[in-house]
Amino acid sequence: MRSDNSESKEAQAVIIDGYVDEPACLGVSPYISPYVRYAAGVCAERGFNTGYYTIDQLRKNPAIFSELKRSDCVIVISGVTVPGKYFAGTPATATEIMQIGESLTEPETFFGGPLNLGYSGGGGHYAEKQCFSSYDHILEGEIGSALDNALSGRKPEGKLNYEKIDRFSTAGSFIIKKHPRFPYVICEMETARGCSRSVTGGCSFCTESVYGEPVFRSMEGIFAEAGALHENGAQHIRVGRQPDILAYGAKTGDEFPEPKPDIIERLFSGIRKNAPSLHTLHIDNVNPGTIAAHEEEAKEALRAIVRWHTAGDVAAFGLESADPAVVSANNLKASAEEVMRAIEIVNEVGAVRRDGIPELLPGINFVTGLLGETADTYRLNLEFLREVVRRGLLVRRVNIRQVMPFEGTDAYEKNTIGMHDKEFKAFKDDVRRNFDLPMLKRVFPAGTILKEIFIEESGKTSFGRQMGSYPILVGIPEETEEGTVTDAAVTDWGFRSVTAMTVPVRINELSIHALKYLPGVGKKRAASIISKRPFKNIEEFRKITGETPVDDIIKF
Repeated sequence: MRSDNSESKEAQAVIIDGYVDEPACLGVSPYISPYVRYAAGVCAERGFNTGYYTIDQLRKNPAIFSELKRSDCVIVISGVTVPGKYFAGTPATATEIMQIGESLTEPETFFGGPLNLGYSGGGGHYAEKQCFSSYDHILEGEIGSALDNALSGRKPEGKLNYEKIDRFSTAGSFIIKKHPRFPYVICEMETARGCSRSVTGGCSFCTESVYGEPVFRSMEGIFAEAGALHENGAQHIRVGRQPDILAYGAKTGDEFPEPKPDIIERLFSGIRKNAPSLHTLHIDNVNPGTIAAHEEEAKEALRAIVRWHTAGDVAAFGLESADPAVVSANNLKASAEEVMRAIEIVNEVGAVRRDGIPELLPGINFVTGLLGETADTYRLNLEFLREVVRRGLLVRRVNIRQVMPFEGTDAYEKNTIGMHDKEFKAFKDDVRRNFDLPMLKRVFPAGTILKEIFIEESGKTSFGRQMGSYPILVGIPEETEEGTVTDAAVTDWGFRSVTAMTVPVRINELSIHALKYLPGVGKKRAASIISKRPFKNIEEFRKITGETPVDDIIKF
């Protein structure tokens, strides 16, 4: 350390959250990654007064750099290994990370995160290794342990140390209160690192296999962190930092380990016990191959999750491709038939509604540009989605992305990037128009009340989302202040969003812009409603509109 007083209570550390997005971890606002909390725990143990800023705050307010320059150490965490589109935050670019390091000559600087694996501007482009020589320390491997060792002058550890992670995660839970959206921030929690399918090499494009076979975190450590987060005001937790939640506690060495429902039950009931007032408890990744290989055990494990989670949950499935040639060439986790069966099973367990919304639905991921892809691949992908509709199944969302190959993965050398751009664009458009739109109408029928929508963008139509896994974007046709939290009833649908009215719907106060989004109204009837207001009761209103799905939440 450069400063002799770095161990004192007055020493200052600042964490810059450049956001992370990996196959098994999301830390883009409103999510806060576990890595940030681990780093904060290390700082807390050493007596630092620890600050926290997101990269978005740094962009908006460059004056923050003055605080950084006065600090004893600055820790930057960032990296995206799966391409995505983000609404509430934008991950740091490699250039921004380099510039931060170059601008800080006085503090001791540390950089860690998946950006160490490489950087790409987006899907369909290769991720290239970057040189972050402007930083004093590059934190390789697990960030908490690497930071702890660097601050102590010790050599890096060669393996994952969950005993340290348990300690750091609990000690660092206070940092969530410094997130600009607190308490409307989702705490991503880690249960395991590594992929069961690494025994066969894993999917050709995925970076999770670099961690090897799964190493599971102890329940005691997870519960302690959940309790610490709860004590610090956490209201929203996603058990997301793992590639397959159904594999937690299962036998290692198997490509598709048999789920242990009793272990899953203990895990989720224990999180609930230690964080009893959570508004959100969701999951992320589920391997459809695990479900297809162990149907009954998977059903029981999913039922255990549903008993303890909150409704509106999503199990993200990596289908990647419905083309058997692509599945084989890239060692993908499941065939189209197996994924279809997994979708059926999740629907059987989770399609039941609580408070008007489904408990748990599958989400489907497609990855294009993989080895073996042809123009016919896109036809097979569309046919798969049409079969989902024909079977009357519900899917929460379809994620379509182009492969972003990283050095060290098979896809870096073997892919079809740029060969089928025309087919990719046509496929994406077809899915949005002919699958997403009708599916949204089935998942969120008119009148569905979406609770606790956090307004993220204010305007003539304001936009917000609920907290949780893959929440639907909600457009409210009223100017609503950013940061407002409101309930709203669905009235219309877009390709990737819904329109909803704040409840109760006060007909005599709505603008003409808002009125036209009510079911059965439109522009002409909206003008007629304006001219005949005020209405005294629903009967008077129905003379113009007839009966609507939102009549029971209309107030006069």
